[in-house]
Amino acid sequence: MYITACSSATSSLLRASRSRFSSSLSSSFSSLARSGSHSSPAVFNQSRSLGYSSALRSLRCSVSRWSHGVDWKSPLSLRSQIRTVAPPAINGFERKIATMASENAFKGILTSLPKPAGGEFGKFYSLPALNDPRIDKLPYSIRILLESAIRNCDNFQVTKEDVEKIIDWEKTSPKQVEIPFKPARVLLQDFTGVPAVVDLACMRDAMNKLGSDSNKINPLVPVDLVIDHSVQVDVARSENAVQANMELEFQRNKERFAFLKWGSNAFQNMLVVPPGSGIVHQVNLEYLGRVVFNTDGVIYPDSVVGTDSHTTMIDGLGVAGWGVGGIEAEAAMLGQPMSMVLPGVVGFKLSGELRNGVTATDLVLTVTQILRKHGVVGKFVEFYGDGMGELSLADRATIANMSPEYGATMGFFPVDHVTLQYLKLTGRSDETVAMIEAYLRANKMFVDYKEPQQERVYSSYLNLDLADVEPCVSGPKRPHDRVPLKEMKADWHSCLDNKVGFKGFAVPKDTQEKVAKFSFHGNPAELKHGSVVIAAITSCTNTSNPSVMLGAALVAKKACELGLQVKPWIKTSLAPGSGVVTKYLLQSGLQKYLNEQGFHIVGYGCTTCIGNSGDLDETVASAITENDIVAAAVLSGNRNFEGRVHALTRANYLASPPLVVAYALAGTVDIDFEKEPIGVGKDGKNVYFRDIWPSTEEIAEVVQSSVLPDMFKSTYEAITKGNTMWNQLSIPASKLYSWDHESTYIHEPPYFKGMTMDPPGSHGVKDAYCLLNFGDSITTDHISPAGSIHKDSPAAKYLLERGVDRKDFNSYGSRRGNDEVMARGTFANIRLVNKLLNGEVGAKTVHIPTGEKLYVFDAAMRYKAAGQETIILAGAEYGSGSSRDWAAKGPMLLGVKAVISKSFERIHRSNLVGMGIIPLCFKSGEDADTLGLTGHERYTIDLPSKISEIRPGQDVTVNTDSGKSFTCTARFDTEVELAYFNNGGILPYVIRQLITQ
Repeated sequence: MYITACSSATSSLLRASRSRFSSSLSSSFSSLARSGSHSSPAVFNQSRSLGYSSALRSLRCSVSRWSHGVDWKSPLSLRSQIRTVAPPAINGFERKIATMASENAFKGILTSLPKPAGGEFGKFYSLPALNDPRIDKLPYSIRILLESAIRNCDNFQVTKEDVEKIIDWEKTSPKQVEIPFKPARVLLQDFTGVPAVVDLACMRDAMNKLGSDSNKINPLVPVDLVIDHSVQVDVARSENAVQANMELEFQRNKERFAFLKWGSNAFQNMLVVPPGSGIVHQVNLEYLGRVVFNTDGVIYPDSVVGTDSHTTMIDGLGVAGWGVGGIEAEAAMLGQPMSMVLPGVVGFKLSGELRNGVTATDLVLTVTQILRKHGVVGKFVEFYGDGMGELSLADRATIANMSPEYGATMGFFPVDHVTLQYLKLTGRSDETVAMIEAYLRANKMFVDYKEPQQERVYSSYLNLDLADVEPCVSGPKRPHDRVPLKEMKADWHSCLDNKVGFKGFAVPKDTQEKVAKFSFHGNPAELKHGSVVIAAITSCTNTSNPSVMLGAALVAKKACELGLQVKPWIKTSLAPGSGVVTKYLLQSGLQKYLNEQGFHIVGYGCTTCIGNSGDLDETVASAITENDIVAAAVLSGNRNFEGRVHALTRANYLASPPLVVAYALAGTVDIDFEKEPIGVGKDGKNVYFRDIWPSTEEIAEVVQSSVLPDMFKSTYEAITKGNTMWNQLSIPASKLYSWDHESTYIHEPPYFKGMTMDPPGSHGVKDAYCLLNFGDSITTDHISPAGSIHKDSPAAKYLLERGVDRKDFNSYGSRRGNDEVMARGTFANIRLVNKLLNGEVGAKTVHIPTGEKLYVFDAAMRYKAAGQETIILAGAEYGSGSSRDWAAKGPMLLGVKAVISKSFERIHRSNLVGMGIIPLCFKSGEDADTLGLTGHERYTIDLPSKISEIRPGQDVTVNTDSGKSFTCTARFDTEVELAYFNNGGILPYVIRQLITQ
């Protein structure tokens, strides 16, 4: 492997996508018909498992009405009925704006796309018709931005100048230029989807109270919401686990699910996929992804923004998609163009092929480490080269999935023959695939590696020979801390020795060999440092990839045949991303071997990867806590930040599904697989890693014979019917939500209380106290409420006071629709390191005026009660990790007015602005420590009172009562963000804009 960084253009930092709002919602409606944001039957004839004619037949069939009160046999039926809803009446002024917005400045290049046998597929905006040689050099990912700008160019929301900026990308991208982008659709999951729907419902109420039309609050682009984040591994190692966990899921979340079902009826153009169907990104890949839209005869590329950072998985299918905050997604739903800084693009050339026994997971962990080192935050990464032909679509999706872990906005794989083969495998019709190929070829968006390649220009370049990839894991606390498998034992012992940090636990030498003996259901058991207590095949990253899933099953089979058995106290689980996985595991005859090793299917959702791992057996939990054991979890996920997977697993390693099974069999991460046996076989002989590891050829044979197109068709026909528990949920028919003030799940948020038509304006911060003082790499897992609700936390106190039993606390994620719970859970992570506590770890802080140590929420409320403002000090990469709107909403509700850090993760910085919080960056080379700031000072941030006097990226002076002052950069990155700040946030801005039409 070798890496080069020949920068041909300085890469620009892509700011998180921000909505550029027009002054007229009506212009959105008129441009909607033109740009195809409403889907028609033509869209779905080329995107679903049913062909067009069979989909039409299904429309006539009588099936369960489980979501919208309409036939959901196929999304075709839903979309076609949605299209019959007339847009609101518009007045003369709005009609004038709508007319202006409907005239496309590039209508002259609207070109027919002929069918091979005669007739046409439709018309498209032709990039070749521009006859501009600069377009031929553009990265494919930038061409998608260009096509969107051309198709939506009305010289109102999108101008010809915007189009020129994109065409001239090679020169403009280093200059941080701003462009608008209109995604074709929005993707939600239930954790982020519930607060989004809550906000939309609350916005309707606000519109109503201000005397305007509440029906103006409606999604204007297709919105797909997949309920996948609520299932927990309460029951494992059981044939009945799926049913038992789903019953518990509905018991805990019935109110949330009913609310989402209400939303799917109350709001136009919103599709809800019920619980038990799969993981949102795998469903998106196998079913929801269109690749190319054909709407009202206009053909254009699919693109999507989602309220989950791993929306990027769809990039592996050649669909441009990335994660945004829920706040921004709501604005995109309203049909507004998104404002973004034109990104730099890193060209990543792949050559060669993977060696025998090396998995796609090993590859993605390697790529993640390379790209983290190179620095790709805010950039697109585009993969190309001869090695692309050696990667299956599922392998590509695995790499694209982990874009957030390597920091890129996208990890993009342009459409080629491999993509087309996958579309056919997953049940897309031949005519659909033919249209996709014809369109992309005609518009120079298709890569044919059989033909000479036009040299494209990238901002910087990387190379990787796939043959250099070796088996590996990542951990114990970060996804990009890759450890080659052959070095794992040595690395583990270093972690035990090292001081507490990302690669250290500071376990004293004399206790490193401690053995904790206990009784597990009457049988002797023991744990040591590094003992595996959770082994989970989970997460969209890997469960969408048949090669690694069937590879895991082959490991289980070989282990069974040799007489190895996973220890019974290890919590093993298998959570596929769709029912297709179950079908091919059964078809292969291998599921029974996974069951024998304890890897029974526990549900279809995210589970362990997002902290829904369920409780450990009480005897195991006691052995860990009473003996201070550094226990390990091994999972096939994409996140392993401390405190995320389980509160009792301090070491968490990401690994391929086959390695998850191998480590479960070994029972420890403290092992050298090359030299030490995994166990003793039934013949009394040692069994080594090499004895159970399948070859690449073995896996390929099983994949070829077991993964069939009909599996995809039957699976997605079934999920659109819903399930019994979902179909039985009853919901009101009202368009305004009737808030239940006793509810602990859904609560009306206070964002618009006392709102008037006059924006609050720009404001600085005066004499603020420091609520928290952080170092580097504070993630959204640290900030946002996530995982289980600790029994002694402020959120627990709130729930207990309202009669909720401890067993019914559920997770923070499930209660994202209740601002009271979420505010109390902000900064409630038990692994939080706050410098004000002088080394103590936990969810507390020091109330500076009194010196008392309080829960963060309690301290924040005391400051608010006294009328005192607060700020946060932080190091580098503040807000990295999953895109969570509550990581910004929570601090706002706590009264935080500003965050001063060394750097921000792109989505989180944008979300802070969206909630009216000021993001400031220390100057290069400076931070709180170098400036001698302890956090005990009071801070005054000088900002002009007139928003017109503030410019993006300007310097701001911060003064303290200790006499120290320093200069920061105000991270309002666009004029649009300044408008949000002037209005107190993005949502009040939207409401004022809609009302003033």
